[in-house]
Amino acid sequence: MVWKVIGIVVVALIAFWIIGALVKALLPILVIAAIGTGVYLLYKAVTGSNDSGPLTKA
Repeated sequence: MVWKVIGIVVVALIAFWIIGALVKALLPILVIAAIGTGVYLLYKAVTGSNDSGPLTKA
């Protein structure tokens, strides 16, 4: 029983370690993507282009 508890704790620590490493690696990419999307949407709003997007085509 004690070994099961120790095993669960070890597996949980390894899972948190892996998730933390993935978040640390992917966070800069997500920030760059969010900034790029914001700049694109800001550009489209400022230029006021009447170009119909794929969501408005019927």
